Amino acid sequence: MKERSRLDTPRLSRSFRLNLGDDMIGQGAERVARFLGTGRYLAIQTVIVIVWILLNVLWFTFHFDPYPFILLNLAFSTQAAYAAPLILLAQNRQESRDRVALDEDRSRAAQTKADTEFLARELAAVRIAVGDAASRDYMRRELDEVHEKLDALTALLQSMQSEQSRQNTPATGEERADATD
Repeated sequence: MKERSRLDTPRLSRSFRLNLGDDMIGQGAERVARFLGTGRYLAIQTVIVIVWILLNVLWFTFHFDPYPFILLNLAFSTQAAYAAPLILLAQNRQESRDRVALDEDRSRAAQTKADTEFLARELAAVRIAVGDAASRDYMRRELDEVHEKLDALTALLQSMQSEQSRQNTPATGEERADATD
């Protein structure tokens, strides 16, 4: 049960106000426009027109709308007078939604383009960095050269050590005699 307002509190407004927001009217217009564009509506309207004509042509005792069917034409005119603005209102709302969607698509496309350009620049930088980096074959050649130089140095050091060890070892009698001669 609805709670009644208190009697000791004055009302803010004494007039009856019908509060129909733009969105509520627009949603109603879209529902009507959707219904008017269906095969179901056309079938219902066709059945009503056929029944209307049959009742006025075949029912002999009471013709509520005689042959030129002026009342039927008036009903169609009234229906068209209300349907056209409702359909236009629904189209305008759809156009507004399409405009918002288009703006979002444009901003999304711009962001995608910016992201793609950024990734292209990054990829180019990576390619340049990879191009400047030493290849595996280059590194093998350099390491082989260093290895050869180390082998040569090792051989030189070994020969120098053996030479030095010969000079530092005491000579036997024969070697001394050979050295003095």
